[in-house]
Amino acid sequence: MYIIEHLQKAQKPLFSYEIIPPMRGKSCQDILDIVEQILPYDPPFIDVTAHSAEAYYEEFDDGTIRRHVRKKRTGTISICGIIQNRYNIDTVPHLLCRGFTKEETEDAMIELSYLGIHNVLAIRGDESNYKKPIDTAKSVNSYANELVTQLDNLKSGTYLEEIENSDPINMCIGVGGYPEKHLESPNLKTGIQYLKAKVDAGADYIVTQMFFDTSYFNKFVAECRKAGILVPIIPGLKILSGIRQLSILPKHFNVTIPEALSDEITANPKHVKEIGVNWAYKQSEELLNSGVRCLHFYIMNDTKAVTSVIKQL
Repeated sequence: MYIIEHLQKAQKPLFSYEIIPPMRGKSCQDILDIVEQILPYDPPFIDVTAHSAEAYYEEFDDGTIRRHVRKKRTGTISICGIIQNRYNIDTVPHLLCRGFTKEETEDAMIELSYLGIHNVLAIRGDESNYKKPIDTAKSVNSYANELVTQLDNLKSGTYLEEIENSDPINMCIGVGGYPEKHLESPNLKTGIQYLKAKVDAGADYIVTQMFFDTSYFNKFVAECRKAGILVPIIPGLKILSGIRQLSILPKHFNVTIPEALSDEITANPKHVKEIGVNWAYKQSEELLNSGVRCLHFYIMNDTKAVTSVIKQL
């Protein structure tokens, strides 16, 4: 089922989740254990993140340095296939611009279609310290709206090269939104213009970056509607679980930690997980009471805090 169909048909609030593939060399069972922990809460869909390659350096005793390039986390498509076909839960693989060519994107969509996966989240991806060399015969999507355009073309059966008797690839396309603006955007208004370009290119819904002050989300939705963005907007929530996140999350995700939350955690560092759960529960109540149909939780690889919130809800 498409994500927008889940939203349209929902008779009660929906709780969806986002997980990350295990580190390179680890077992997929770790991810399946997470899925089984959230099964009792009827997840309508589960997002699985994707990661481009990174460069790292190894220094030897003789003074030489060797450069390595690899993906620390792989297996997005295979994990989605296992979850969807073993547990009958719709999965949403993330597709990136950075680190992937248009040809690789097309191949990925063909493979996903074979697996019966028809939802994707199209994002540009974070800047990495590795620039993939691109064969002159291949091409890339520089921005998410270009990636959405390519995916929308596949929905109508338009491939990069003409293929006789080719079939369209049916899919529902999601994109990311930033209630406090993207790190590289000069302001919220400009960010919403970029977001509208993604929707105009064919995006069916939006899922937001995490936020800890619900007023940012409410303002973001209002500004999106004024700009003519009418697709569903799903709020993304992250539960604070460690005091270091007070500095890490604002730095890497351009999010604001409300003073009331940071003051409470700073005063009670041993109870940070409990404080994080209580804050997320309060946020969830506010959002649901305002008419939000679905809450999207960034689990990463820890389900305990998320399930604590959902039990209360």
